[in-house]
Amino acid sequence: MDFHRHAAEIRVQTALFGDLAGADLRAPVPSCPGWSLGNLVRHVGYGHRWAAEIIRTRATGFLPDDKMRKLDGDDSRPLPVDWLVEGATELSEALRAAGPGTTVWTPLTSGGGTDFWARRFAHETVMHRADATLAAGIPFTVATEVALDTVDEWMWLDSLAQHFDYNPGKRALLAPGRTLAFEATDADAAWFVDLTGEVIVSGRGRGAAAVTVRAPLTDLLLALYRRKPFSGNGITVSGDTALLEFWLTHIGFG
Repeated sequence: MDFHRHAAEIRVQTALFGDLAGADLRAPVPSCPGWSLGNLVRHVGYGHRWAAEIIRTRATGFLPDDKMRKLDGDDSRPLPVDWLVEGATELSEALRAAGPGTTVWTPLTSGGGTDFWARRFAHETVMHRADATLAAGIPFTVATEVALDTVDEWMWLDSLAQHFDYNPGKRALLAPGRTLAFEATDADAAWFVDLTGEVIVSGRGRGAAAVTVRAPLTDLLLALYRRKPFSGNGITVSGDTALLEFWLTHIGFG
């Protein structure tokens, strides 16, 4: 998926919240403990608007994100699909107007710009739509190419060396013999995580690993984002399960 597909996918994924139009905003979100569906919806909508402001103003520094953090609101109303789509459209159009390769602030230690925000919010929206479906008790589905790109980005983000600055404890993952393999059983795709060096190296690839996880692509995506456990429901784990459990205690974002 390229920049333009990412920018478009933000709106596509947000429009799919329309499938939840009759859901109760007071419903708890199992994958976001302490949040109601209304909290989640406000986080998504204000998040899109916050990122759109970064893009429109060509911000060179962090902009306050209070609205996407303070999530109180009236959960007695219907799910505000139109408001959500308006915010997604605002962000998508801001990205299109700026174009790929435009320099703006990102949380990365270097680079990223508009390409980072397009990809990040495409996948942020995918995963929060998954959260919403879990809250509403309906199945989550996503196109194969979108799921693949979402996993690819997860692998890239989790391997960034800057994590060690924010969380020095993550270095505890690094040790000889620590490798993990993840294979999608319904798509020709696999990922390999190498923790044996001085940095985390992960991405597409296959190889003999200390522990191997095999699962349908959507289940693998949800498990990596800790929306479901790495067990049962078509997920199989072979090898060093203790390594997998240890790794899970040191990952997570989004």
